[in-house]
Amino acid sequence: KDGEAHLLSPEAIHSLQKAVKVGDYELFKKYAQLVNEQNQKYFTLRGLLQFKDRQPIPIEEVEPIEAIMKRFKTGAMSYGSISKEAHETLAIAMNRIGGKSNTGEGGEDPERYTWTNEQGDSKNSAIKQVASGRFGVTSLYLSQAKEIQIKMAQGAKPGEGGQLPGRKVYPSIAKVRHSTPGVGLISPPPHHDIYSIEDLAELIHDLKNSNRKARISVKLVSEVGVGTIAAGVAKAHADVVLISGFDGGTGASPQTSIKHAGLPWELGLAETHQTLVLNNLRSRIAVETDGQMKTGRDVVIAALLGAEEFGFSTAPLVTLGCIMMRVCHLNTCPAGIATQNPKLRESFTGEPEHTVNFMKFIAQEVRELMAELGFRTINE
Repeated sequence: KDGEAHLLSPEAIHSLQKAVKVGDYELFKKYAQLVNEQNQKYFTLRGLLQFKDRQPIPIEEVEPIEAIMKRFKTGAMSYGSISKEAHETLAIAMNRIGGKSNTGEGGEDPERYTWTNEQGDSKNSAIKQVASGRFGVTSLYLSQAKEIQIKMAQGAKPGEGGQLPGRKVYPSIAKVRHSTPGVGLISPPPHHDIYSIEDLAELIHDLKNSNRKARISVKLVSEVGVGTIAAGVAKAHADVVLISGFDGGTGASPQTSIKHAGLPWELGLAETHQTLVLNNLRSRIAVETDGQMKTGRDVVIAALLGAEEFGFSTAPLVTLGCIMMRVCHLNTCPAGIATQNPKLRESFTGEPEHTVNFMKFIAQEVRELMAELGFRTINE
C-alpha cells in the first residue's frame, strides 16, 4: 500500500472544482477518467476489475438521478476537524438532494437544528454519530437525527480512536463537545461499555429508544472476519451496517496508519454481503460502504459487490476548495476547510451548489454505467 494512491492529481482537482462551479458534466467526466486511470495505475482492487459484457438498455429506462442521490451520504467529518463553514455547507447540500450528511464525532451546534433560510435549506445533519469519546452526545442531539451511527472503528486507522489536537479545540468547539478549550481530545479505540456483541446490541436498543424515528447504523472496518461481525450487527437489530475502507479518513490520520493499516472496502464489502446472504440476514439490514469513493464507477462496483448506500468525504471537500495540502491536523488549512483559525476560515469559498453538482454528476455517471450493464435500478 503506497499511501499516495488516494491523492488527487492537481489536474484532477482543477477539473473537479471547475466542473462543479460551472455545472459542466463533460469536465467532470475528464476528472472521473483521471481518477479511474489512477485507480488502475496504483492497482486498487476496483482499478483491476472490469465489467462483464451484458445486454445494454436505453438510459431513459434507468431510474432518475434523484432516486440514486437519496443513497448518497457524506462521511463522518467532525465539527472541529473541519470548520463551521465546511461542516454546514455539506449539511445544506445533502439536505437539498435528499441525501444525508454525517456530523462525525464532534457533536453539533443546537442552533443548526432549527435554522432555515428563504430557500427552505436546513443545516441539520441527518446522521448523528456516537463514537467512543461520546463528545457532544446529548439527548437533544440524538432526538434531531434521521440516522444514528455507532462508530466502532475507523477505516483509515482501524484499532485507533479519533484525535483532535488541542490547537484546534477553540472555545466554540469545546462548548459543543462539552470539553475544555485548548485541551486535545482523544476518543479511545474501544467503547468502554462495549466488549461483546451483546453490549453492542444494548447500545443499539438504547439509541432506538432515544429516537424512535431514526435508523441505527453501525460503522465497521474492512478486515478479515468483518462479515461475522456484520451478521452480529444484523442480529442486534441495527438498520444499517457501514463497511469503511482504509483509503478514507486521510485528512489527519497518522502517516503510519495511512501507509500500513487497514484493507480496501472492496474486500470487506464482498465478505459482508456474502456472509449476510449465507445466514439469511441480508434482507434485514442495509449495507453501506465508504473510503475514497470518487467516481460513478466506484459506486457501481460497490453496488455490484453488495452495497446499497454510499459515502463520500474527500471529493465533497475538494468541491468546496480543498487542494490536499495534507495539513489538516495543524490548523493551517489555506482553503479554510480543516481549520478553526478565524483568519484562514475567511478564505473558504465553497457553496452548497458545488457539492450538489458533484452528487448529480456522480449519479448521472452511475446511470450511464447502469444503462451499459442493463440495470434499471440500484436494487436490481
